[in-house]
Order: sequence, then C-alpha cells, then structure tokens
Amino acid sequence: MKSSKPKHIDSAAAKKLIAKRKQSIPTEALIQGILKGDTTALSRAITLIESNAVANQQEAQTILEQCLPQAKPAVRLGITGVPGVGKSTFIEALGMRAIDQGKKVAVLAIDPSSSIAHGSILGDKTRMERLAAHPKAFIRPSPAGDALGGVSRKTRETISLCEAAGFDLIIIETVGVGQSETAVHHMTDFFLLLKLAGAGDELQGIKRGIMEMADAIIINKADGTNETAAKQAQSEFSKALHLYRAKTSGWQPQVLLCSALEETGIAAIWEMLNAYIKAVKANGFFEENRKHQNNYWLQASIEQALKDQFYANDKVKAQVPQLLQKINEGKLTAFQAAQSLLDLR
Repeated sequence: MKSSKPKHIDSAAAKKLIAKRKQSIPTEALIQGILKGDTTALSRAITLIESNAVANQQEAQTILEQCLPQAKPAVRLGITGVPGVGKSTFIEALGMRAIDQGKKVAVLAIDPSSSIAHGSILGDKTRMERLAAHPKAFIRPSPAGDALGGVSRKTRETISLCEAAGFDLIIIETVGVGQSETAVHHMTDFFLLLKLAGAGDELQGIKRGIMEMADAIIINKADGTNETAAKQAQSEFSKALHLYRAKTSGWQPQVLLCSALEETGIAAIWEMLNAYIKAVKANGFFEENRKHQNNYWLQASIEQALKDQFYANDKVKAQVPQLLQKINEGKLTAFQAAQSLLDLR
C-alpha cells in the first residue's frame, strides 16, 4: 500500500532551480534575441526598462541604443474606455483580426496599481487567452505605479523595443479612468475610445477632452437586446463629434458599432484603421505627428529627470522635513519653502 504522505521537496534543488531561472542573460544575447523577435528576450529587456535599479537602467539604455537603429515603425494604436466597457475582449478580437491579415501584434496593457500597496492587478493576460497563446502576439501587462496619469514612464521605450522585435501593430491599453489618456494620445498614431450604450459621460467617468482626442468612437456590446440602444448612441455621438473643431490630421472621426464578444464589426474597424493610416501618410500628418510626439516626450523626459535629480539631492532630503514642520506651524508658506529648496546648490 502506497503512503499518502506527500513527497519530500528538496529545498536546495528548488532554490537552485529558482536561481537558474533568475540568472541574468548577457546584454548582447538580449539584443540579438530582440532583433530576432524572441519574446522571452523582449520580456527580460522590458523588465530592465521598468526597473529603478541604476545597474538595470544602464543595461536597458545599452539595449535601447543598439535596438533603436533596427526598429521599423509600427502602427501605434491607443485604446481607452472605462472598466467594464470590454477593452480586453475588444483588443483580443482586433488583435486576432490583425494576425489573420499577416501582422504581428504587441499589446502593452497598463494595469492600475494600488496607491496603498503598490500592487498591480495584471489580469489582462488571463483575459486574452487566445491572443496570449498565439506565436505572433505578445502581451505585456505593466503596473501603472506612480507614473503620471497611470502610464508607465517607460512605455515609449517599450514601444521602441517592440518595433525592433518586428511587431507591426502595437496596442497601448490605458487604465481607463480619465487620467492616462493624454499621455497615450502623445505616443500613438490612432486613438480609439470604447463606449457603452445607455451610459452618460458622467456615469462613465469619461471627460469631454477625451472625446476631442478620439480618432474613432466604438460602441461596444452592440448585440442582443442592446443593439437598438447602441444604434441610438451611434447616432448621438456622430452628431456630437461634428460640434468639435476639425482635426489637423484632416480625418473625420467615425462612430462604429461592434460586439467584441461575438466579433461582429471588427473587420470594419480594422479597415477604418488602415484607411486612416493610409490617409495621414499621404497628407504628411503621420510624420509630422511623430515629430511633435518626439518633442513632447523630450520635454517630458527632461522635466522628469530634473525632478528625480532634485529629490535625490542630499541637501533637499535633509531640508524637506524641517521646512514641512515650519509650514505646519504656520511659520512659512509652501511657496517660500519650495523656493528655499530650489535655491539650494
């Protein structure tokens, strides 16, 4: 009779296995792997990019410097919408459509991070099972962390690595709470807003400014008993879009219906995206927009670097608690305290 006692686990062997898995890969090997489209190497490199460790940041910069010249511009698609609108299901349906058309698809899903524990849900990969399992797809859930607007500061660098790895379509999914959309708009070619029928902007938490940024509005879950309401919403949004000023791209934003769950309307959305890219490349807006975005992110990077250097200054670290105490005691204003910190050399 066999014993029901569980087998003894060799802790030393387990530790050795974990250490092997964590074993670093030479930088050159990572670079070559990325350029060959190896998603494991790509994942490792993105982890380095997202790390705050100085050594990892230096290695990440080396990888970026070597990969950037090899990167071929991909179509960058930003997608936003409130939780529950069906972003993950929609992205999977659109991603599979793109793959069927011979494209390689990367999805960068910016997950909301807890402001208390700084944990991340990171559930998108489990919600896109078909896409995640496809050899021509790559899904990278990244915690938003403390980055402004819920968009990781490193997302642009990650986009560059995905382009170096040969991906044709890069989808950036935002948290969808009305904070990260502006940043994503400044790093994508096409900005898509997902909506639900029968829910007002106030209820959805979507600001008017986000509609102004949208190149298309997609009414999702247009199926079953909800189809009539979806068509009504399509009509209302189409009228509303004509009230906004014309886009510099020359493109008239469209409002389309789809059911990501039933995969209806996805083909039309894919065709619309291609029509947009063709149009803006023909009129020169595509390149001009990329240049404008580069300028935006250069300034944003400089501002972030200056901020990081400022707070890393030992004199500043020493003075902040003292100045804060004086502010709380009413002996100093916040503006005076800030100025005294800025005057430190």
